[in-house]
Amino acid sequence: MIISIVNQKGGVGKTTTAVNLGAALARAGHRTLLVDLDPQGNASSGLGIMEEQRLPGTYELLRGEVQPTDSIRSTAQENYHVIPANGDLAGASVELMGIDNREFRLKEALEPLKTEFSYIIIDAPPSLGLLTMNALVAAERVLIPVQCEYYALEGLGQLLQTIGLVKEHLHPNLEVLGAVLTLFDRRVKVAHDVVREVKEHFPGRVFDTIIPRNIRLAEAPSYGKNIFEYDDESQGAQTYRLFADEVHRFATELINQQTPQI
Repeated sequence: MIISIVNQKGGVGKTTTAVNLGAALARAGHRTLLVDLDPQGNASSGLGIMEEQRLPGTYELLRGEVQPTDSIRSTAQENYHVIPANGDLAGASVELMGIDNREFRLKEALEPLKTEFSYIIIDAPPSLGLLTMNALVAAERVLIPVQCEYYALEGLGQLLQTIGLVKEHLHPNLEVLGAVLTLFDRRVKVAHDVVREVKEHFPGRVFDTIIPRNIRLAEAPSYGKNIFEYDDESQGAQTYRLFADEVHRFATELINQQTPQI
C-alpha cells in the first residue's frame, strides 16, 4: 500500500511520523520504502543519509533520469529503505510545470516498486504545490497528522478540499486513511480539547493511537536514527509500535474488502 503523509502546515510531526511509522512497519517484518519528497530532506537526514549520499534521489526520479531501483538506499534497519531528497528537489516544481502529466510523475516512477514493498510511505512537503499533488496522485491512501495545539484544524479544510479535487479530476480511488493526533502533552488542557475537537470533526476517521510530545522523538533525528534505533524503550517507540499495528490493521481490512471473493 502507498500512503502519503500530508499536511501543508509545518511543525505537525509529519516527518517524524513518516520516519518512525516506516521504521515500525519494517520492524514488524513488512518490507517498507520511505520516499522523501520534501526538499528540506529531513526524513533523509533523520535516517542517517548524508547529503553526499543522496544522488540520485527523488529529484532525478521525477525527472525520469534514473530507474526507480537506482534511487533506493538501504537504512541501518532491516526491511527499511529510502529514496532520499537532495537540494535539487527545491526546483522540481518549477521544472515540471511545462511537462505533460506532471502530476503523475511520481506515480509512474513508483509503479514498478509496488510489488517489491508491502508499504511505500511518502513524506510530502509542507505545502499544497506540485510535489504534494504528485504525492496525492501516487498514493492509495492519505494519512493526515494533526498537532494537539492551538489552530490544529487551521488549513485542514483546504487540505481536504484539495484531496477532493485530486479525487475528482486526477485519482478517483484516492481516500483518506485517517488523521493521527501528534505532539500530545497530557499536562496541557488545550491538547485534550484538540483531541475532542478533531474526533468531533472526523468521526470514525481518527486513529486511536495518539503520538506524545516526547524528548526522545525530538532527539533521534539529530543522530540520524529512527526512534527504535535511538531508544527502543522510550514512550515514543512504544507509541509508534502501537500506531504501526493500527495502520497495518486498517490496511489489511481495506485490502480484504477490495479482494474479490472466489
